[in-house]
Amino acid sequence: MGPLDPEFFDGEEMRAALAARDIGTVYRLLGCQGVSQRRIALLAGQSQSEVSEILKGRKVRDVWVLERVADGLGIPRAWMGLSYGEDRPDTPSGKGEVGEDMKRRVLVAATSAAAMGQAFLGLPELALPTDQALPSQLGMRHVHTVAAVTERLRGVARSYGGQADLLGTAARLYTRWMQVPATDAIKAALAAALAELHTEAGWCCYDEGLDGMGYFTRALRLAGGTRDTYGIANAAWHTGMVLVRTGHPNDALKQFQLGGSSLRPRADDHRVPTLAARLARMSAVAYALMGGTDEATRHLAEANQGWEPRDAFVRAGAHLVTGEVQRDLGRLDAAEQSAASAVRAYGEGHYRRGHTVAALLLAEVHVRAGEPRGLTLAHHAIEMVSTLQSVAARREWLMPLATALEARPGTDTQELARTARQIATTRL
Repeated sequence: MGPLDPEFFDGEEMRAALAARDIGTVYRLLGCQGVSQRRIALLAGQSQSEVSEILKGRKVRDVWVLERVADGLGIPRAWMGLSYGEDRPDTPSGKGEVGEDMKRRVLVAATSAAAMGQAFLGLPELALPTDQALPSQLGMRHVHTVAAVTERLRGVARSYGGQADLLGTAARLYTRWMQVPATDAIKAALAAALAELHTEAGWCCYDEGLDGMGYFTRALRLAGGTRDTYGIANAAWHTGMVLVRTGHPNDALKQFQLGGSSLRPRADDHRVPTLAARLARMSAVAYALMGGTDEATRHLAEANQGWEPRDAFVRAGAHLVTGEVQRDLGRLDAAEQSAASAVRAYGEGHYRRGHTVAALLLAEVHVRAGEPRGLTLAHHAIEMVSTLQSVAARREWLMPLATALEARPGTDTQELARTARQIATTRL
């Protein structure tokens, strides 16, 4: 079965949908022309249920998926802003080639239009640079670049939530460097840096309500290929967190155990004790969800043995997970203390996403315990979460608060519960 006839993609509405990467509208317009969901699915490399979900409003944001859809259906990638060149319809010839003189004139005209508050009518869209040339040879500066970009983008995600597009784009861009000649030591260091970047990209996908398992598996391949034990354990910890928070605690435990067994202590690597503690603490979460009170308590104790948090974010995360475990074990007093500590610690580092999640947990505990401050804390936490680009915070932390509010009497409480549930289920 070959690609669709180009005539299917003529028309102003179809071209606008392609330019906006509105795949749902593209599929709907194809359906209006008699193309079945089954044929779309076969050409685009998707299941029929995925096509149906996209038609119902699910957004397609992953560039790899967009490229697969474009290639499968026979759509020039440039029409979706995925590449620039011969198939870019900027000029009557279709070549999209704009001379340097024309580029300068367009630039001056665009500046004039912007400064004068005029419309950009008649100005061609200049191509953006893509597929930058690879370095001729790799050095440690390239490894440091990947590590620095990962850290910066991680900071953005910790502040606002989400950011899957940013992390995913960086992961795809820098993975190309693995093709460049380098010493074995440089290649191993680059693979380790890329493993961490892919892990963060996978986590941001989860936080945004997207499927990030592809990034996680690539992280594990990169780390496994060079026996980067920290990278393997780090990916296992993140994937385990996704599994435990999406209702699969038993599978999550396997990830935590595999990650812990692969982790090798190193005197010169301060990250190892922190990661070992995180694996133990999240194991406690999984056991608590499965009713294993003794195992959960034991893993919490193990997590705190011989370990000191190295910054406010790590300290806050430890308090948050401890509060989560205590809540699931029904120990509301202990959960309140840990959640309050997490709120303070996240606040110290200005980590908005973590601060919001901790505030949601603290409010939930107060509401469940019938404390007078519960409604005020809940109102404040609900306002905070509405500003985040985080589906996970709404789904896994706001929904339990909404449920706790619904169980309490009072008109104000029930109204706040409805607001919480509405925000939790609103598409970002």
